Amino acid sequence: MTAVQPYELSLAEASDAIGGGHLSPVELTESVLARIEATEPLVNAYATVTADAAREQAAAAEREIAAGRRRGPLHGIPMALKDLIDTAGVVTASGSAVRAGRIPDRDAAVAARLKQAGAVLLGKAHTHEFAYGLTTPQTRNPWAPDRVPGGSSGGSAAAVVAGSATFALGTDTGGSIRVPAALTGSVGLKPTYGLVPREGVAALSWSLDHVGPITRTVRDAGLVLEAIAGRDADSPGSEYGQGDGGGGYGGGGYGGGFGIPGGGGLDGVRVGVPSDYFFDRVDPQVEAAVRAALDRMADLGARLVDVQIPLHRYVQAVQWGLMVPEATAYHAAQLGQAPELYGDDVRVLLEAGALLPAVDHIRAQRARTLMRREWEGLLGQVDLIAAPTVPATAALAGQEAFTWPDGTVEAVADAYVRLCAPANITGLPALSLPVGLDLHGLPIGMQLIGRPYGEAALLGAAGAYEQECGSAPRAAVDARLVAKK
Repeated sequence: MTAVQPYELSLAEASDAIGGGHLSPVELTESVLARIEATEPLVNAYATVTADAAREQAAAAEREIAAGRRRGPLHGIPMALKDLIDTAGVVTASGSAVRAGRIPDRDAAVAARLKQAGAVLLGKAHTHEFAYGLTTPQTRNPWAPDRVPGGSSGGSAAAVVAGSATFALGTDTGGSIRVPAALTGSVGLKPTYGLVPREGVAALSWSLDHVGPITRTVRDAGLVLEAIAGRDADSPGSEYGQGDGGGGYGGGGYGGGFGIPGGGGLDGVRVGVPSDYFFDRVDPQVEAAVRAALDRMADLGARLVDVQIPLHRYVQAVQWGLMVPEATAYHAAQLGQAPELYGDDVRVLLEAGALLPAVDHIRAQRARTLMRREWEGLLGQVDLIAAPTVPATAALAGQEAFTWPDGTVEAVADAYVRLCAPANITGLPALSLPVGLDLHGLPIGMQLIGRPYGEAALLGAAGAYEQECGSAPRAAVDARLVAKK
């Protein structure tokens, strides 16, 4: 039987091994760096690899731990950050020629928190340019290199799944953490709006943006969230419900304890199963896998409750009515000075944002307030909502659209954002976890959406399912990588 290599370990497994003296941060980091060297020519998950600095950080972590100064479960764990997240002294270009060679002089808040926790930075993961896309075209899906990894945090997810990062951070404006998680068989968590600070992270849409972890297991996601969570009074829009002219669930806080295994569970949990919207225009294999997962949740004690999704006919209009003008406002100066530096797909969207009437943006804000109130009522009836994360598995690179059985043709980006957008609009926490493979051997993801600051409950429910069913297989990833070399 082949021995498990350090790069194959989950965050929790690696952390436990380091804590028990069975693995050193240097040994783990060297294993992951070797994995980067082996997989990057094909996967291309990284925009920048900081191997020398990673070795220095790992050696420092090893010395501190040996001296009895272990900082916590992330100490000495190698990770990647999406190329939107500022890192002092390390190029952060947001996947764009607009910021080529840009080196920040300070860390983003989340990068600083991970540094304080002792995590080892391997480098910056590729993103769709300025996060304005759902495919991350420069990166390949480790399960099938002719397929997209999803986006915009595709590099982060690909690195985690390929074994070239033990965990990673991404950002999510319309599904950009959960989409790549679903398409690569990893766990992606979009926290409650404002729970994790966005200071030092390039914006796509201020009122929709979130920062969160992409990991191999649910427990790992909780451990990372524990390190980065905590609303920042200095960050604009850091309070849930801000940025829309009122409404929302108000204040509140978070309970912490995200990394505690076995917390929550499924016994007696009321799981809302949508009778509309989330199962409309969904690949039959995706639907079958999600419904089988729901049946397994019921076997574990959950109560499945049929629910209807409020105001779902307005989701796309509200998402675009908020995101497009906010993105254009963020890029206005640079777009006017050097539009040719943007990729064609992103430039067209940014130019279109200038044409949207202000009244439509205001209507979108008002509609968001109404949607939040309706979802508040819905989540008073159930504890969480369970549904597909995306309606189809990973598209072929260059594929432009899906054609559904009813003859509807839908752009790939529109399809991938469709089921994720409600949690961005409402600011509710949402998690994607793997629940199976399609006939092509491609991962299928299920999405859980919870109450504001209800991350512990989401992680508890997802963790109970994962403990029973296991995390996504990884051997197939290696087999496909070898076959495609």
